[in-house]
Amino acid sequence: MEQSPSLEDCLKLLKGERDEQRLAGLLLVTKFCNGNDNAALRRVYSAVGIGFLDRLLRTGMGEGTISSSGGDNRDAYLQLSVTVLAALCRVPEIASSEDMVLKIPLILEVLSKQSGSLLVEECFEFLFLVSTSCEEGVAALYKSRGLRVLSSQMSSLPDGSHSQELAIKLLQLILNSVSLDIINNEYSSELSMMVVVIAREFALLHDALKFEALHLLSAILSSKYSAPVHDTLRLMSNDIWSTYVRVGIVAILQNRVAPAEKLQALILAESVISILGERWLLGQMNLPDANDTVPADRCLLLVLESSRVEVAVLLNELAYLKYETSNNSSSNAETISLKQQNLAVAFSLVEKIIKLISNLVEDEVNPFDENTLSKVISGLNETVGVILEYLQDAKDHGQKKGDDLLASVRLIGSYLAETPLACREKVRELLDFMLSIEGEDEPSPFFSICFLLPMLCQITMELEGCKILVSCGGQKAVVEFLIKLIGPMGCTVEDTSCIFLACDTILNLLLKRDQIKFRLDESTSVHLLKALAYWTEETDEPSIIMMASSICALIFDHTSEQALLNHPNINQSNIASLSRLIVRSFTERAQNMAGDMNSDSDLLDIITSGLSFDIPDGQKGFPI
Repeated sequence: MEQSPSLEDCLKLLKGERDEQRLAGLLLVTKFCNGNDNAALRRVYSAVGIGFLDRLLRTGMGEGTISSSGGDNRDAYLQLSVTVLAALCRVPEIASSEDMVLKIPLILEVLSKQSGSLLVEECFEFLFLVSTSCEEGVAALYKSRGLRVLSSQMSSLPDGSHSQELAIKLLQLILNSVSLDIINNEYSSELSMMVVVIAREFALLHDALKFEALHLLSAILSSKYSAPVHDTLRLMSNDIWSTYVRVGIVAILQNRVAPAEKLQALILAESVISILGERWLLGQMNLPDANDTVPADRCLLLVLESSRVEVAVLLNELAYLKYETSNNSSSNAETISLKQQNLAVAFSLVEKIIKLISNLVEDEVNPFDENTLSKVISGLNETVGVILEYLQDAKDHGQKKGDDLLASVRLIGSYLAETPLACREKVRELLDFMLSIEGEDEPSPFFSICFLLPMLCQITMELEGCKILVSCGGQKAVVEFLIKLIGPMGCTVEDTSCIFLACDTILNLLLKRDQIKFRLDESTSVHLLKALAYWTEETDEPSIIMMASSICALIFDHTSEQALLNHPNINQSNIASLSRLIVRSFTERAQNMAGDMNSDSDLLDIITSGLSFDIPDGQKGFPI
């Protein structure tokens, strides 16, 4: 009976002087490379040496020569060399050696010219083993344009295959080692193509690789440097990737998985909405060739419910960390900061759902039944109640500064802008506190007022709303906010509509001041008048001139030129500016009377009425 060759026989051949002997030895080596016998692999590597392996690889690539080699053998030499290299790299010290790191560009070149073969898998195996063994390996992979090769290969790899798994892990290694800022500048197109492939794996797979795909998608799309990738994805003619992501997120959220994984799914959902808009939540739920029909509102309901759970849990944990513990260590501060970041994601999703429902109602579009709408509204009401309780807790503990508090006001403001009467008693109780909240970097309240203005503008259209605002002194906060925006030291805001919301709120109050027994104090009136004059000095915009003039006229209605001149903070120049403003408003009136009356006609009536008053005896009227 013939005896099988032993490892010793193999080693003798590998140490032979002729290439034919070494080739024979390497063919035998493959029998000893299937296991994880690191000791045997070390002996093989020592016997064959890196020089012969390098020549064999280059011969397979058509760049080198092996004795007695012919062109017909190149594919075999290439397969043999990559197989042996991948096997040897199972030994960490071999994988991390400079010789193996230097092979990365060659293996990438081989991989770029192959598809759907055993050789592809072994190339990925080699790249993964070397890259995970040392930092130099990952650096070489990136510098050798490995991302470009990964991008071109991933779309052709079978779903769930070992090669696809290795490709995803290689991408994760690169993202962990190189800043996404740098990657996005160089490879935004390649990243976008990989997102499409990874999204498919995320939807179709039901194993550990599904979570790897989730983490990758979340990392790529939620990065602050991801704008180039977002733009590319937004312009794709085929948006099947977004359906894959939606299906994958639903699978995560509706199954029993770790809370950390659900949070990653919410982060991913928030990122996709920022790319495609809120209506993505109501998109197609069925994969191509799928037989099961899934309701179009499934994703919306799951994202809302999961976000609500996150909000409730995180607010409870933050309240405990901030008010119930005496631990002021840096680790406690880091824990609070992380929870605030996670809370921002959940808040953002709830706000986006509020916006979605608002737009659907405004457009008179109803893509789901009344039962779904009722569930959404009920869930939003409950969450707003939870957030108001968190603010009450902060008020009770004398805390009014913090980005988490400011974000809470923003969400409440978004909801109350659509439903001003929701949670009315609690809102009334906390209104003065909410108007006083400051972000971490704010020297005084500003954005909290901005977030609440849509609601304030609506409720002050009614007498009861004016009483609510005045009863807590909120009118002063609104006036000071407006002065900050339009005065000489004006703040810059992205959405200038808040200026007109503040003006409308003040106008509502001034029009009902006799009924609510309200009057702006002299100092506030003077500062507001000066700010209005400054705001309109360099503009010809009719809406600005008419709005400013209306507020000025209503203030003038309860004072006189002499009373204003007696105030230490106003002078004749200011009075002249205000007079010019009023004259310009009458010019606008004349132009309107010559043509069609527009939406400013009500303001013209206010100006006319406000300036039609009796001048007290001995006092000089306004020089208009």
